[in-house]
Parts: sequence; structure tokens; C-alpha cells
Amino acid sequence: MQTSEVRRAVAAAISTACSLGLTADDAIVLQDSNKLTLRLLPCDVLARVAPVAQQVAQFEVELAQRLAASGCPVAVLEPRVEPRVHERDGFAVTLWTYYEPVTPREVSPADYATALNLLHAGMRKVDVPTPHFTDRVEQAQRLVANRDRTPALADADRELLGDTLRSLRRVIDERGGAEQLLHGEPHPGNLLATRNGLLFIDLETCCRGPVEFDLAHAPEEVGEHYPGVDEDLLRECRILVLAMITTWRWDRDDQLPDGRRLAGEWLSRIRAALERNGLDSHG
Repeated sequence: MQTSEVRRAVAAAISTACSLGLTADDAIVLQDSNKLTLRLLPCDVLARVAPVAQQVAQFEVELAQRLAASGCPVAVLEPRVEPRVHERDGFAVTLWTYYEPVTPREVSPADYATALNLLHAGMRKVDVPTPHFTDRVEQAQRLVANRDRTPALADADRELLGDTLRSLRRVIDERGGAEQLLHGEPHPGNLLATRNGLLFIDLETCCRGPVEFDLAHAPEEVGEHYPGVDEDLLRECRILVLAMITTWRWDRDDQLPDGRRLAGEWLSRIRAALERNGLDSHG
């Protein structure tokens, strides 16, 4: 979120909580990206705040309720207030249960895989309209093609990313394997270790596709413990996901700290992975 908006977003979250009967005198910023994640005190509530024009909060609120009802390991909304999106001063505010992290925070690959498998099992019971994973790949392709949005991306790197996204999107889609509702980005940053067990957060990226697309966001060791994995498909998905997250880092508006350095490292990893797996990005 832009620095100039952070103060207003914090004020909107505190004001919203107070209007709902919660005591909120202070806010701790837990994460600042496309949306602001805050811990409101002393009521101890997690607030997620985003500009109304950019948010998909209503989808996330409704999906979180349905997934929780299906037994999925997901964070739940704050039970003391009505589960809905609150709009204030141009921001969409949603209020969630705050989970105190447990120590140690290291999650074993086996436990990670078990939680993700449980999430996927619950998601198979939920029928909601969501984008296909290829729609998200297409977003990355458009960003690569837009020189105004990615002005620092060198021509050779732009060609590499564009070719990799296009070819692997086609290869994976043409496999025609089983598809289902997915988290979309179940990376370690979206997995909480809590006293209630492992819980996934940030459901706004949900899409449909093969479970290997989700597994590609997790550490490699996790795939070794997930049942029934198509190893070839997982390798392709890992390279595709790496190309996608590399593309986001070249966006001129990207706010990830050290993102440009990471983008350079990831480009080298993409080249090495394509060569190691005998894949042709021009295919």
C-alpha cells in the first residue's frame, strides 16, 4: 500500500472496530503489501484493509465461511462482529480472528503437506465460481508485454519470461488432468502455525487447477509428503510459478522489499530449471 495511504487505512480500521463495539486504541502493522494487515489492540483483532477499488474482500469473506464449515484449516472471521465487509473512507475493512503464533515457527514438510491436503479435500466440497489458474498466468503475460509497467526489464529477460509463461501454460493446460478449487498461493507466508494447528490465510487468490499448481508454491520437500503427486506436472508448475512471481517483482509498482534483487536471482533459477528439465521456453 502507498505510504500516504497507510495512516488513513489504519484510522479506517480502528474507527470501524470501535463502531462495532470493539476497543481499539492502537494498531500494529503486520504486513504491508497490496493490502494492509493490522493487529488491533487491546481487542486483539486482525484487520485487513485495502482500497475499495482494488479489493475482493466480499469473495474472501464468503469463501472463508464456507471453507471453515467444510472443515478446512483456514483462519476464521472475528466472531464478535457480523461477518461482512465494512467500507470506510474509501477502504474495505474485514475483521478476522487474531492467532498468536506458536514457537518454534518452523513447520515440518509432512505437517505442511497434511494441512494442504486437508484444505484441498475441503475445497472439493465447495462449489464457487473462481478464475482458472491460466487466467492468473495471463495476467503475468500481460504485465511482461507492458513495457510501461515493467520498464526495467531487459529485452532478453522479457523474452525469457514471456516464452516461459506461454509455453508452460499451454503444456500444463493440455495435460487435461484433474482440477479443483485451489488456494492459489499457499506459500509459507500464507500458513500460520497456531495453537489451533496450521491454518491458511489470504484466500483472495483462489482459482481452479491441478493441486500441483498449489504445491508449486510450497517448499519442495512438501511435495514429497503429498499423496498422489504427478512429479512431471509439479516440476512444470514450479517453473511456471517461479516465472509468475518473478514477473510481479518487475512491476514498477511492486513494493516487496528487495524485490528487484530477488527478481534477478529468480531469472537465473528459471534458466537453470529449464535447462535441467530439458524444457524449451520457446515451445
